[in-house]
Amino acid sequence: MSQQRQQNQDIHVSQAHPEAGQITVLIIGYILLALLLTSVVVAVSTVYIEHKKLLSMADGASVAAADSYTLGQMETKAGTPSAVLNGGRVQAVVMDYLTQNDAFIRFDALAVEPSTGSREGSTAVVVLSAVVHPPIVNFLVPDGIAIQAESTARARLSR
Repeated sequence: MSQQRQQNQDIHVSQAHPEAGQITVLIIGYILLALLLTSVVVAVSTVYIEHKKLLSMADGASVAAADSYTLGQMETKAGTPSAVLNGGRVQAVVMDYLTQNDAFIRFDALAVEPSTGSREGSTAVVVLSAVVHPPIVNFLVPDGIAIQAESTARARLSR
């Protein structure tokens, strides 16, 4: 009789909690999902912040390049002189600016793109590219993620 009562209790216990232990699997799954989401957010944030830093560096370089103007000739005696930018000079000033601000140390694979120069002789265009290596998910993209930033600055004379 005692043995039959024990079997009935075992059946009752197993029937009362058929999903016993399943919550642990759900908790582990949610933790893994949260960790995956966190790593993606960290990676995307890193790329975004590095792009903003590169854009800031391009802005500074374009302003420095725009300040490297030469005076253009006046069309008439009553006319005003104009600021003229040379594409080669713009590239040289950009390289000097990046070197003085240790940009080649701050950014991985930093390059000044060939489209850097002067549009219309009055606007300095600076295009920089670099590579970002996001943390945690770096093994998924071992070569890094390429970013590019473009900035323009206009050289203008005013009184």
